[in-house]
Order: sequence, then structure tokens, then C-alpha cells
Amino acid sequence: MFVLGIQGSPRKKGNTDFLLSAFMDQARELGAKTDVIEVDKKNVLPCKEYLVCEKKGFCPIDDDMKHEIYSLLWEADVVVTATPIFFYNTPSQLKALIDRCQTLWARKYKLKLEDPGRKWRRGFLLAVGATRGKNLFEGVRLTTKYFMDAVGAGFDGSLCYRQIENPGDLEKHPTVLKDVKEAVHGLLKPFVGRKKILFACRENACRSQMASAFAQYVAGDKIETFSGGTHPTKSIDPVMAKAMAEKGIDMAFRKPKSLDSAIFNIQPDIVITMGCDVECPFIPEVKRDDWDLTDPAGKPIAVMRNVCDQIEKRVVKLIGQL
Repeated sequence: MFVLGIQGSPRKKGNTDFLLSAFMDQARELGAKTDVIEVDKKNVLPCKEYLVCEKKGFCPIDDDMKHEIYSLLWEADVVVTATPIFFYNTPSQLKALIDRCQTLWARKYKLKLEDPGRKWRRGFLLAVGATRGKNLFEGVRLTTKYFMDAVGAGFDGSLCYRQIENPGDLEKHPTVLKDVKEAVHGLLKPFVGRKKILFACRENACRSQMASAFAQYVAGDKIETFSGGTHPTKSIDPVMAKAMAEKGIDMAFRKPKSLDSAIFNIQPDIVITMGCDVECPFIPEVKRDDWDLTDPAGKPIAVMRNVCDQIEKRVVKLIGQL
């Protein structure tokens, strides 16, 4: 499982950082892979309201959202936003990232495409504020709820702490570590113990990507999927993405990976190759199968559709067997 933290505070080693770090430490104890986006260190430009995203599904702004952040958001099983309160909401750096997720919202609600992880992905809010106001966190909770909907994550709750202003204040809080441990265990419990399946091919641009997406879409609550290639290309096959879009499945922001990076620190339960003579790394006591599928790369879309249909049927059968 992959837990993505979004650190929204521009202050280094402050209370927000302490809270997110404690959350991530607990996630790793449960076996999660973690990563943190420190928003203040990223090149995230504010939304220019070009409306290209609502027509074509992509934002034309060239920054870290395009090259890194969109992909991470859709790769994650759990998205955790950590923020201090600035005027009853997030700092401007984090708000820019949130606004730019209109692109993800548009792909779902305008283009009617479904991110394979949407049904299973969870979201959580961590927040700290300096005052004791009754409505201190109302604004940020509402913003986070709709942000999570845009990135395809359910909003599963929050930990919010009042009267936290000076460095070290949160570390002195009597229940914070207990609160975090309980929240993490509750949030990650559905992801613990899923079967891990690696789909492998040569370029990780067509067949293994489709198989991974179908498995995630159909049974992401029971299966954790990975895909990789021995010679990964720079980008996924656009014809493959079109064929999957015809089934309503969104392949945007997926990036080919090498086999080694796909399963780094991961022990898959099953390895499935796509009939392309892939030499997978030796992994002891792991079941292997080969689906012997035609390589549709560079062929007419009718061939891609046919392979797509075959993979969908094989994935459904595999899930039934598991």
C-alpha cells in the first residue's frame, strides 16, 4: 500500500511537520510505502482558469503538477493532507495545488472517465490552528472534502488541534501520538493483507498497464497491483489509453516503470507476464503465469481493443480464482 502525504506548511520542522511525520511513521510500521510532497518546495503555479482541463482533460501549465504530482495522487492508496490554518483555510501554496486538481475533477465529471483507484482510495486531514475558535477548522474540512473528491479519494476524517502556535506545542499534547496511531490503524486496515500481483511485459506501455488497471478497478480492495517492464518506454501507449477510455477507465498520468522499481521493497505473491519473453528477476516461492497475448503496440486500434477485451476477461477470471 502507498500512503502519500501532502505537507502544506511553509514552516520547516513545525507542528504540522511533526504531525504528518508521526502519521507516516505509523503507516510504515504497518508496512506502507510512503512519500511526502512538500508543497512549498515544489513548482506549483496557481490555476489560470484556462478551462482546457474541462475540454481536454489536461492542464496546459508546465510545472510539477504535470510532471510529478498528478501521477502520485492517482498512484496512492491513501492521501493525507497536513496543513496549518491560515484565515480558516490552507496556506496559499497548498491551495494552489488543490485548485489545480480541477483537472482530475474534470476527467471524472466532464469526460466521464473513472480512475481505477477511485473506489478504494481514502483521504484524511491533519490540521493545526493557533486559536480556540469553535469554527476554526470548518473551512479547511470543507475544502479538503471536495479536494479529496477531485483526486478520487473518500474523505475518512481528520485530526485537528487547537491552540497550537509555538514550536514544540504539539509534541507536548497529551494524546496526539495515541490519536495518530488509532487513526492510521483504522484508515489502513482495509489495505493490509491484500494479494500483491505484478504484471510484467517489455515496455510497460500497453498490456501490463491494462492488466494492472483492470485488476485495481475490479478488486482494489483485495488486490494490490504493480506493473513494470524490462525496457520501459517514456510514456504509455496513447492508443491503449484510448481503448481503455472506451471502457470508461482513465489511464492518464500513468508512467512506465522498470520491473525493479515497480517491486522495490515489495514481495509479490503472483507474477504474470504477457507473452513477450520477459525475463523477470528471480523471486523465490512466487507463483508465475504467462498469458501469451499479442503485442498490440503499433497496430490498429481494433487489435488494441481485442487485446484489451482478452485482458479484462483474464483479470476477472484470475480474481475469481483468488
